[in-house]
Formats: sequence, structure tokens, C-alpha cells
Amino acid sequence: MSHHPQETKQQHFMQVLVFFIGFAIWFSPTPQGLETQAWHLFAIFISAIFAVILNAMAILTSSILAVSIAVLTGTMSSKQAYSGFGEGFILLIIVAFLIARGVIKSGLGKRIAFLIIRKFGKSSLGLAYSVIAADMFISPAFPSNTARSGVLFPIVNALSADSGSKVADGTRKKLGAFLMMSSMAGLTLSSTLWLTAMAANPAGAKMAGEYGVEISYGLWALAASVPVIVLFFLVPWVLFKIYPPEIKKTPDAPKIAQDALDTMGKVSKNEWIMAATFIGMVSLWIMSGSLELDKTAVAFFGLAILMLSNIFTLDDLRNEGNALGTLIWFAILFAMSVHLDKFGFMGWVGENISSIVDGFSWPVVYTGLTIGYVLIHYFFVSQTAQMLALFSVFLGVGVNAGVPAEMMALMLLFATNFNAIITPQGSSANVIYLGSGYIEAAEIYKIGGIITFINTFVFLTVGTVWMLLIL
Repeated sequence: MSHHPQETKQQHFMQVLVFFIGFAIWFSPTPQGLETQAWHLFAIFISAIFAVILNAMAILTSSILAVSIAVLTGTMSSKQAYSGFGEGFILLIIVAFLIARGVIKSGLGKRIAFLIIRKFGKSSLGLAYSVIAADMFISPAFPSNTARSGVLFPIVNALSADSGSKVADGTRKKLGAFLMMSSMAGLTLSSTLWLTAMAANPAGAKMAGEYGVEISYGLWALAASVPVIVLFFLVPWVLFKIYPPEIKKTPDAPKIAQDALDTMGKVSKNEWIMAATFIGMVSLWIMSGSLELDKTAVAFFGLAILMLSNIFTLDDLRNEGNALGTLIWFAILFAMSVHLDKFGFMGWVGENISSIVDGFSWPVVYTGLTIGYVLIHYFFVSQTAQMLALFSVFLGVGVNAGVPAEMMALMLLFATNFNAIITPQGSSANVIYLGSGYIEAAEIYKIGGIITFINTFVFLTVGTVWMLLIL
């Protein structure tokens, strides 16, 4: 991939800036109350995060560079630095990435989406609901909103083009822009609904365990269900009002879906196997707490079935570079985040924030931390990077201020997902929709900002009352 000389120049400047920031923090005096080791690890960790925020380097590159510096300078032992690779939940995420490939390859994801569109797709608003419903239905088996957009985006693209809404001839606003924005907004909800619908979710649940908060698959889904259902009905309707399509009726959409289903033919053997495996895995994940089953082992078993039936092959594994890349950077940043906490850095930051919120009642602290966490996403390219950097700190502050630990943990984890549309780069899935040409970056800042506000408002009101009832 060739880069424009101007872009390369800018990237090199940003890389130099990141190294300068890292050196400046490393060599500045260690703040009172902190060990030098913790301060040096913070210098490396924050530089890796800044490198991603400033687009100086890819998250994989910055993580690999960070871990090598951490070990070579003696800031972390090799055992500490590579501890993330032994975490079961990280393997769960990677295996689920591979299973997602099976859902795409078998055609099951496409068929589900087209079946829903055939039933509810007679109007542009109905189409928006259909796309989001399809997303929510398949999301438990997709631990990546980016992978899901890989199923949804081509369908939305085809529906737009077949309805006469194209980027090339200036008709993007006929239908395509509205559907793309709806699907992008829908991803913030589907990712919030299920523990396995986004890569950061299991990591956050694991980190919450450090505070004695046990988040099971069932508890997550129950706590998220009511606010997500409210938003499922609200968000497409709001988008229809503030970002309306020129075409209000889409009588041809069910026929387009039917034609696509006719082309696909009868449900294939592979789709049946994929569906049975998918339902079996989700059922076992839901019951994993009571049956004392390891979620990662369930995922491995599902993958084994797909490999035995040739739905997922070794060739697919070779093509799945994203999964390996995710495993590497995620394991590295997770280990660094955990050890920042173990070295006392998170506690130190927490104490400083706690002194600011000292004296406020817990509902005020809870609301302030949630809103602060959502707004900080303006500065993050990766939802996962934000969660790894800030989740433990914010949770610690909330718990110390008297916020119920379970409620604070769940709200921060939900916020990691429902804030994703706040900027064009707020999620890697957004980049796919933006790249289509149907939506412009400025529109995401404006419309995405409004949707993020609505998501936050509903979760802080309806979501909080609901959690107070069930927890």
C-alpha cells in the first residue's frame, strides 16, 4: 500500500513526537507516591497509546515496540510482559474471530440478514430496523464489531445501490447514507448487548474481577437488555428525523432480499452445521456459570466442529491475519495495563481523581465518571485501548466513592461500546462505513455525537434504574 509523500512525512513527524513524549515522561522526576518502575511503565504505555491516537503507527506496531522496550529496559520481566498470552479470555476472543469467519463463509450471516429484510424491509425505516436486528441476532458469535460490519456492510451497500442510491452519481442521500449511519449506530447497541459481541468486553469483565465483581454471560445480557431494547426502537427513529433518507418507501427491498435468497438456494449443509454450532455455543456460554464450563474451551470445541466439517479450513487460518494481529497487540496492552495496576500506578491516579470528587454523593460521582469516560473517547482510536487504559482507574474511583461496584463496572463496560460512534475513528468498524463514500466524516461528528448523547442519556436513566432493580 503506497502512502502519499505528505502523509508519510506527517507520520514520521508524529512518530518523532511520540518518542519525544515518551522520553520526556521517562526522564522527568517520578511523582511523589510512585515507584520509578511504575512511572517508566506508564511512559512506555502512554506513548504506545499516543502513537495510535496520533496515527503515528498501527496499534500492532506500537504494542510490539512498547513490549520490547519494557523488557529490554528491565521495566517489566519477560514473564510479566508476556503474561497476557496465557489468558484464556484473550484466546476466546481470537477463536471467536475464527468462528466469525465460518459464519461469513457458510453464508449463514447473509441469509439471516436477508430473511429479516424480506420480512420488514418495505420502508427505509423498516430497513434500518431490519439491519440492526440482524446485527443483534448474529452478534453473540462475533467478538468484533469490525468482523460483523464485514457481514452487514456489503448487504447495506447492495440494498442502497439496488434502490438507486449511489455515491458515484451523487444520490448517496437517497437511502445509502441513512442506512450506513443506522448500521453504524446499531453496532454500538449490538456490541453492548452481549459479553462476546466485542473484543474488549471479556477483558473488562476479567478486570472487574479484581474488584470482586463477577460478571457472567447472563448477568451482562440481563443488565444491558432493557436500555438496549429502548435504544433499538429510539435510535433508527431519531436518525430518520435528523438524517432522513430521500426515499421513504422501499417496496423493492423485500424482492431484492428474496432474489438474493433464491440465488443462495436452499439452506446448505454447512449453514445447518454453522447454525447448530452457533446456537450450541451461545447456550453453553449462557450456562457456563452454573455448569462450571470454561468459555474458551466451549469456543475451541465449536471451532473444532467447524474444522471437522471443513467450514473453517487451514487455508482460512492462513488468511486470518487480523486474528493473529489482535492476539499480539491485545495480549501486550492487557499485560501492561494489569501491571500498571500491580505496580501501583492506577491506584495513584485513582487517589488523585478521588481527591477531586471527594465529598460528592455517589450518584454524582457515578454520573460524572460515566460522562467523562464517554467524552474521553474523542481521543481514542480504539475502544479496547481506552478500556485497557482507563477502566480500572475509573472503576476504582467509583468504588472508593461508594458507587455499587457491579453497577459502576457494567456501566463503564457498556460505555466502552455505546460511545463508539462519537468520532469517525471511534471504532474500526466506522472506518469501513466512512470508506464507502455514503457518509462524510463531518456528518459522523455531528450525527454520531447526537446518537452518543442519546445512548448515554438512556443508559444513565433507564439503564441505571434497571440495574438498581436487578443487582
